[in-house]
Amino acid sequence: MSATKLFGTDGIRGVAGEGWLAPDSASAVGLAAGRVLARSAGRTSGLRAVLGHDGRQSGPGLEQGLARGLRAAGYEVRSAGLITTPGLATVARLFEEDLAIMVSASHNPAADNGIKIFGPRGEKLSDELEAEIERALAKDASPAPEGAAPEIDDVLDKSYIEALVASIEGLDLTGLKLVIDCANGAGSQIAPIVFEQLGAEVVAIGSSPNGENINAGFGATHPEALTRAVTEHTAQLGIALDGDGDRCILVDETGSIVYGDAILMICGSDLAQRGRLAKKQIVATVMSNRGLHKALRDHGVGVTTVGVGDRQVVECLRKERIELGGEQSGHIVFGEDFHFIGDGTYTALRVLDAMRRSSLTLSALAAPFKAFPQVLINRVVDKKPPLEELPEVQAAVRAIEAELGEDGRVLLRYSGTESLARVMVEGPDEAWIQTKADELANLVVAAIGSTP
Repeated sequence: MSATKLFGTDGIRGVAGEGWLAPDSASAVGLAAGRVLARSAGRTSGLRAVLGHDGRQSGPGLEQGLARGLRAAGYEVRSAGLITTPGLATVARLFEEDLAIMVSASHNPAADNGIKIFGPRGEKLSDELEAEIERALAKDASPAPEGAAPEIDDVLDKSYIEALVASIEGLDLTGLKLVIDCANGAGSQIAPIVFEQLGAEVVAIGSSPNGENINAGFGATHPEALTRAVTEHTAQLGIALDGDGDRCILVDETGSIVYGDAILMICGSDLAQRGRLAKKQIVATVMSNRGLHKALRDHGVGVTTVGVGDRQVVECLRKERIELGGEQSGHIVFGEDFHFIGDGTYTALRVLDAMRRSSLTLSALAAPFKAFPQVLINRVVDKKPPLEELPEVQAAVRAIEAELGEDGRVLLRYSGTESLARVMVEGPDEAWIQTKADELANLVVAAIGSTP
């Protein structure tokens, strides 16, 4: 197997049982990762690693394979069992582990799985360390010796629950009825306990993982079940996690869905009002709607925009010393407040804290965010020359952006897998942006050429 493209934007991911996601291959990954991180730390003894998995049937087998490799690299290995990705990163930090590996494919279907590797303090690996692991596997991908599954240490998930419960001083949820949708995933055992310990009445759905039902009709990517449950139980709030628990989508007391941009607006304006946004900035990705920019501008808060992916959000937060960032998908990161770990359960706690302090409902807190309409057009093209080298197209983009000003944007790119040019125009006037998107798409086809 080639190791040249082992790591994607969020670890190793694919179909469980195939390629690097077969137990023997996973053992080779564990061995290579263990050796690379040991060299990086300059240590050869006393090395410790912690593992965890989400609700997929393939998780424990891959975890055992990884443990084989880590033991061969000289690590003492234990498992947190079923735990969220942010939970594993948190316990790795709390217990000062040298390495942590999460077995999860996040919001993907049950047939998939993935391997996410964290270094000391539960931090994601640098590009350089990932490249070094890839080089090690390119030289030798032999399976590690057979070995037993790691022992599950119940102290680990209990410590994570304690950390969440204590994370916001004075938070009391007594009198609130919440519906928690755990996506039949990693948060199924943990999330309901956290909110119950804080005093809430909890109705848990999607909390019975059977190995095959993760993300199936439940969770942050399928919030319809949550909207029904909030209405049925007359709850004040619904919380949907994804399969590995790092995303959070909310449903307000009226049954309306509150996505990541609105959550960023709520938390950003709350921090600004309390004087806890030093630079009066948050970080969002290019996928965020310009309605977020406008809503926060009304609170005196700006938005620094980065590329897609929580890694880019975290890098910007660290570099620019900004306290809050995230994605429309519901992956929200609270900087140093939660050690740069994106955690869906913690995100929900922060919103609940804002509700409690303001005495407002979620619908009232989310009301200032109004998503601008978007028009997306895909056009088949014969080839994919650099878009910046098409002068007429670029002139049209600049003209549209000038008219939109701060309240809109244009995204022009190619599909990564198909012969398509994608044109997206966003702004407050839907008819106007539709006209401009059509004009721009026609210009792209005229400049490049299109197959009927």
